[in-house]
Parts: sequence; C-alpha cells; structure tokens
Amino acid sequence: MSRDSASATSAPLLLLVDGTGVAYRAFFAVKHLSAPDGHPTNCLFGFVRLLDHLAKALHPDRMVVAFDGGSPASRLEKCPAYKAQRPHMPDDLRCQFPLLDDFLDAAGIPRCLIPHQEADDVLATLATDAAAHDWTVRIATSDKDLMQLVTPAIHLVSPSKDLAVLDPAAVQAKTGVAPSQIVEWLALIGDVADNIPGVPGIGPVTASRLLADHGTLEAVYAALPTLTPPGLRAKLVDARERTDINLALMTLDRHVPGVPAAATLPPPVPPSEDALVAFYRRHNLNSFVSERLFLSPPPPAPPAPTQLSLF
Repeated sequence: MSRDSASATSAPLLLLVDGTGVAYRAFFAVKHLSAPDGHPTNCLFGFVRLLDHLAKALHPDRMVVAFDGGSPASRLEKCPAYKAQRPHMPDDLRCQFPLLDDFLDAAGIPRCLIPHQEADDVLATLATDAAAHDWTVRIATSDKDLMQLVTPAIHLVSPSKDLAVLDPAAVQAKTGVAPSQIVEWLALIGDVADNIPGVPGIGPVTASRLLADHGTLEAVYAALPTLTPPGLRAKLVDARERTDINLALMTLDRHVPGVPAAATLPPPVPPSEDALVAFYRRHNLNSFVSERLFLSPPPPAPPAPTQLSLF
C-alpha cells in the first residue's frame, strides 16, 4: 500500500499506532530472541520491524505511538469486572516496554501515554482532532473497538505484513453494520476480550440484522412489540440494563485531557543515527543496521578509478 492509495488528496497523513497492541502481537509472534546478556528482545524485534514496514508503506507526515496508561475510573465504576479476566502481562514482555521507549526516542518517533487512560481513547482523541482539521488518519491496530472511528478520512490498518485496510465499506462487509453502528453492535454481542457480556443468545449475525432493520439500539427497543420470535424480545428485555452499560463502556472517549492536538505534533526529525546503531547492536539487532531500519541510506560507493589506456 502506497501513500497515494492511502489518500487521494494532498491532506497530511497522520499514522497512529496502537503501541500496546502491537507490542503484545510482536511478543507472541516472535519466539526465543534475546540479547547477548540474556534479556529478551522478541517483542522489540517485531515492534521495530512492524513500525518500519508501516512507515515505508505509508510515508506519513506525522507518526505517534500510543500506549495504555491503565483503565479509566469511569469504566471501572460502571463495570468492576472490566478486563479483570485478563492474565497478568508476562514478565518477559513487561521488561521490554522500556526498550520500546528507548527505541522510539532514538528514532525520533513521538509516543503518548496518559495515566489511567487506555490507548484506544488516546488514539480516538488524536484521530478525531486530526480529521476535524482535514488530516487523513491511519490507525495501526487489531482492536475491533476502534472500528467505531472509521470514516472516509480515518481508516484502520492491520498491524501485519499485508497491512489490510478497514475503510467504511470494509467495516460494513466485515460486521454487517456501518462504523456509526459499531458501538451498538458490540453492546449487543459483548466483548470477551474486555470481559463485557453481551445479550445472551444474540450473536453477530442477529445483532447485525437488528441494526440493519432498525438503525439504532434505541429503535430496536422501541420496536420490541413487533420483534419475532418472542424469545428474542424476552432476551432483549432481560438485558436492557446490560446494553445501556455496554454502550457507555464501549464508546471511546474522543476528548482525553492531556492528549496533544494534531496541529502541535512535531514533524519527523532525523533519528540519532549513532544512538540508534548503538541501540541495535546492544540488543543484538544487527540485521537492523544492515537493513537500515529507521536509518538513512548508506552513502553511494565511490566510482571505480578510470584506467587510461596507452593504446
């Protein structure tokens, strides 16, 4: 995917990266990689390579990596069990997050972590502000919650080799609903990953049909007397409080305090090449030096001396 295919206009392109999600993905995708002193580097390896792949494919004008700063108190108040089922972060992954920070600093890539705010909400705030100022936005994430942000200006990009794009049409094809209906669709089906139960007995297909027929969850409940079969009506009635809670839990916050405005994001700065090379070598990522990941191309070889012929 080229910059031209990412945007048919001259609007500046902002690339946002779900840093926590990409780190987890890299950690479990790359196995048995460590530095000479034995500390693990598998997450770091996959993280750097994926960011390089994104940067070379999209050629963004600005780039920000967002990390989780914890769950907001507002979500925990509504659902104390929110994400409570998730296992603790593996120690071999946790110890690599400072290395990710060191890499981003050496590469000149801004990062954003707001205490007690999830990366999803930080990304939503950045994307919404940028799009409001006529930027094109691409968000590298595999989190389905972020499909609610998709518009003609904001697309999701899979953090994988193929960099598959989710635009409004692709969201509709994938889920059966428009991006503007994603929150209500999730409120019906729930989200196992976040420990949010949906309406028992209502899966993605039924939820898509209800929203296709009625438009909104409020309209679905307004049409309860006409819904068939009767068992479906009973399920929705019993889960009314649950769906209201789910709507609040799953609606991303697009106005997180402390998140920088798009207009204030710094332009790319040349990386500290000596520091970046030293960083790669210290963590046994020598292939990144030869491949010039986030490094300037090597100078061209001098031309071979011309030999004059006497004959």
